[in-house]
Amino acid sequence: MTSTTNYGAEQIQVLEGLDPVRKRPGMYIGTTGPRGLHHLVYEVVDNSIDEALAGYCTHIEVDINADGSVTVTDDGRGIPTDTHPTTGKSALETVMTVLHAGGKFGGGGYKVSGGLHGVGISVVNALSEWVMVNVWRDNKVHTQRYERGIPVTALEAKPDKEHSTGTSISFLPDTQIFTVGIEFDYSTLAGRLKELAYLNAGVKITFSDKRQEEPHVETYCYEGGIKEYVAYMCRDKEPLHQEIIYVSGEKNGIQVEVAMQWCVDAYSDNLLGFANNIRTIDGGTHLEGLKAVLTRTLNNVARKRNKIKENEPNLGGENVREGLTGVISVKVPEPEFEGQTKTKLGNTEVRGIVDSLVGEALNEYLEFHPQVADSIIEKAVQAFKAAEAARRARELVRRKSVLESSPLPGKLADCSERDPERSEIFIVEGDSAGGSAKQGRDRRFQAILPLKGKILNIEKTDDAKIYKNNEIQSLITALGLGIKGEEFDASGLRYHRIVIMTDADSDGGHIRTLLLTFFYRYQRELIDRGYIYIACPPLYKLERGRNHFYCYSDRERNEPLASFLPMPTTISNGLKGWVK
Repeated sequence: MTSTTNYGAEQIQVLEGLDPVRKRPGMYIGTTGPRGLHHLVYEVVDNSIDEALAGYCTHIEVDINADGSVTVTDDGRGIPTDTHPTTGKSALETVMTVLHAGGKFGGGGYKVSGGLHGVGISVVNALSEWVMVNVWRDNKVHTQRYERGIPVTALEAKPDKEHSTGTSISFLPDTQIFTVGIEFDYSTLAGRLKELAYLNAGVKITFSDKRQEEPHVETYCYEGGIKEYVAYMCRDKEPLHQEIIYVSGEKNGIQVEVAMQWCVDAYSDNLLGFANNIRTIDGGTHLEGLKAVLTRTLNNVARKRNKIKENEPNLGGENVREGLTGVISVKVPEPEFEGQTKTKLGNTEVRGIVDSLVGEALNEYLEFHPQVADSIIEKAVQAFKAAEAARRARELVRRKSVLESSPLPGKLADCSERDPERSEIFIVEGDSAGGSAKQGRDRRFQAILPLKGKILNIEKTDDAKIYKNNEIQSLITALGLGIKGEEFDASGLRYHRIVIMTDADSDGGHIRTLLLTFFYRYQRELIDRGYIYIACPPLYKLERGRNHFYCYSDRERNEPLASFLPMPTTISNGLKGWVK
């Protein structure tokens, strides 16, 4: 029995201050790898962006310094420096060293913000070797230094002759935490900063990399906001419609912005979701609402414009969004994120608000732009047909052999030979011809596949109908063909001699042409490799006593028929039975 004497109250640890962050950093920044390292920069920049959302910040500077540290400077109001009534410390030291302390919990500091948990800047402080803070406010410059979350200098204040306001935070990530290295990737940070500039129209962000002898400087400022973002993402694509569809509105204090454009040469969707400028890579209720309203609205418009018939199913969400590039940005006063890294928005009310605002605006836009509506719907219908064809093709290919399916496709009478090179199959017209052919075949190497009626004309139909047709399915499965358009795989083919044997009349000629069209368009390689044969059945069989004679035309029939007369003669007409 396990003793409990070595487990008592003294084994219960109480972590105070910023100790929990250093003990379990993954809980706050997701990982101590490169993603977590860059997340430190995002946390500091997000505080500056929150100032911009509040209307007090117009310029943010982000610098990667020569020593590998990062400096983020903004021209906002500056972090308060007066004494906090609860902690007895300065407000600056409180937000830098106390978890869940900040101006994002109400009190009028911020109406909308991305920093919601009050742990962002304190986490950066805890996981950095050092942090230097400069605050410009009240006509003074306030300075304080921290090392691994602990203040090592008092808050110092000097007069500021320029009377400016703002905050500058410099930090060097701690190598004791980020053991894989603290090398910041320029392109990773540039991508996020450019993203923030698109999301906050008019805000200027300057990004500098001073690790080289010649500093690399870029400035991002986009007056067009997310419309410019969508245009940038579609710059190398062919747009389906020139004008970017833009929706903006506010309901119950929640602001919604959506920009969308469909492209001809794109076959998947690229939807980016943001909540309070935070990229929600795992989605959330705002993206769910957008996807739902897109599907419902476009299906309704498609039925109104008779692009979808009454007996046809609705387009799926993935069909409607094929080729779509879009950005949705919502500003929520009290957002609910999953975890400190904020990868998913959870507010249930956002879904309905997005649905309502976007649905109304999109309906109006498509009503006044019918050509755009038709183009989008036609692309969605094509996507639906392609998806349906692919689904049926997958089901067909999953059948490892014809013998595994029951009943055998198309009443196939298979041969006993399993070597494709020594096997041949006769495709015959109807069950009666199939019965006659079975009587005359050698079942060791000859198979018979009767087809009912005329197969689809491949030239005049789409892939979805091809795979839906029973006779085509029987033909594909019996022969062991793959999916249309795929590279030909001879190893899957079950017969190396495919013989088309139809009646010697006009209907038989038509069926033969349809079958040849199928092989030419579906798997042309069969024809190129010489696997397709055409049987030439006689039109008549003449018998006199024990003698018989085959005729392939009326002229051939008439010549020997004269020599038989006046004796009684029996005439057989092809495979259709006997006539006298």
